[in-house]
Amino acid sequence: MSSTSVVRPSYAAVLRIPYARRSFAAALLGRLSYGIVPLAVMLAVTRACGSYAVAGVVMALFSGTSVFLSPARAALIDRYGPRRALVPMVAAYTALLGLLTVIVWRPGVASPLVLGAVTAAAGTCTPPLGPTMRAVWGRIAGDRALVQRAYSLDAVAEELLFVSGPLLVGVVVGFAPPALGIVVGAVLIAAGTAGFVASPPVRDLAPGHAKPRARGKSRRRVLCGIGRPVIAAAGVGLALGAVELLVVAFAEGRGHGSDSVAWVLAALSAGSAVGGLANGAVAWRISAGLRLPLLAAGLGLALLGAGLAPGLGTLASAMAVAGLFVAPALTTAYLIADEAAAPEARVQAGAWVNTAVNAGGTAGTAVAGVLVGRLSTGWCFAVTGAVTLLAAVAVAAARGAARDGGAPEEAEEVRDGGAVQAA
Repeated sequence: MSSTSVVRPSYAAVLRIPYARRSFAAALLGRLSYGIVPLAVMLAVTRACGSYAVAGVVMALFSGTSVFLSPARAALIDRYGPRRALVPMVAAYTALLGLLTVIVWRPGVASPLVLGAVTAAAGTCTPPLGPTMRAVWGRIAGDRALVQRAYSLDAVAEELLFVSGPLLVGVVVGFAPPALGIVVGAVLIAAGTAGFVASPPVRDLAPGHAKPRARGKSRRRVLCGIGRPVIAAAGVGLALGAVELLVVAFAEGRGHGSDSVAWVLAALSAGSAVGGLANGAVAWRISAGLRLPLLAAGLGLALLGAGLAPGLGTLASAMAVAGLFVAPALTTAYLIADEAAAPEARVQAGAWVNTAVNAGGTAGTAVAGVLVGRLSTGWCFAVTGAVTLLAAVAVAAARGAARDGGAPEEAEEVRDGGAVQAA
């Protein structure tokens, strides 16, 4: 299924693609769970055990299995199709979340070992709705410029979901135990996935029919072709993970409360939303392969500037500027990964980029925690910016190597540049 090509596609044109609104709305409903469940689990486990240490270990198990096994779950979707793979995943995921809710409902009853086992199992079954939706966009949009705009819309919507999810948890815990938030997250992902797999584009999305040898070659092609977007995504994720902790340290070091931290991080999210929308609206005349290191470098330079911020207002402005590069960089990374992957491995390719972002965020938080105890926050921001710049240099170097190697990069230049210029 494909859309009619348009000269200068708008966001309205994306939503006019047949069945796009239905598929996208259902996927977003399910993905809202990703912004709710982690915080609800952390609060519920802390309340049930009375130990932050136990809660930290449990969340590490949940996040670790969810993030690092995402490519494996995506491979199942590529192989068997969304309906045959997503439905069992969601059934297992919601059942495990229900079991976890029962375990943590009453304080002082839960065993840490049982909590760890159940949350690790739940993380293993987390359905990759984001990568699957992006694969659907690539199938139904058709026109390259329209795909770029669809990915930008998807990235901005996801940003808003991860902001609104914790706010919903805050509302729930205001009148009920945190475990109810887990129930809300389970209901959302079950309802969203049911609507998503029932939509015609997803229902008609056939699984890969490659022979065993071809599947092996496809897997190698995915891993080789997405090196640049994975490196860039890891760099962006590392920056985001470090910034969240550094903003807290900056505010506390200057006597500000936690509410000021929320405003600074909101400026980062707002900048990312604006940048994402602008990125989708621009008729780019340079290839995605060239844009990717430039966007990562822009983020690194903005973080270097944040290291010079004298006060919270200046830091918020610097974070807004940094945010302008976040969504465009991730959108471009997803575009390149989708283009590089074999048709039967697109969900897997997107999942690798998604995993790189999350793994980078975890590493960034850990490294920032070590640096804050040894350096001023200004120098910590500078180190974070420098590492992001190094990631941009690595992406640029890999692009140059790909061009020297021949066809893959040249093909990207022609397809991406030609389609965008036509826009």
